[in-house]
Amino acid sequence: KFAVWGLAFKPNTDDMREAPSITIINEILKAGGTVSAYDPVAMEKAKDYFHDTIEYTSNKYEACGNADALIIVTEWNEFRNPDFTIMKNLMNNPVVFDGRNVFDSHELEAAGFDHLSIGRKAITSQKTNA
Repeated sequence: KFAVWGLAFKPNTDDMREAPSITIINEILKAGGTVSAYDPVAMEKAKDYFHDTIEYTSNKYEACGNADALIIVTEWNEFRNPDFTIMKNLMNNPVVFDGRNVFDSHELEAAGFDHLSIGRKAITSQKTNA
């Protein structure tokens, strides 16, 4: 199960045209995975693309419930400073794929997360089983 934060093409819009979330989520579903997603604005537009094939949550933390990993797709400001303790307690595995370099790798490492981001060295915490 993957938690996805951000569905819109870019922050501050509900525009889903050519949004990376479409490709990412469709590939997860094709591979047999499930998705729990949150976007502050684009949830209704996303339903035109995903219908009922994914779970739509009311907030970012709810999306993390029982997730094996979190994928950051859109760099909304509200995603920048989450409570990593809450996230870790909700997730099955503390793993973050940060497609927008929203998080500081060292801060996530200190919180016990594995952090994989674009253009940066992967951080693999000794404390995880991922």
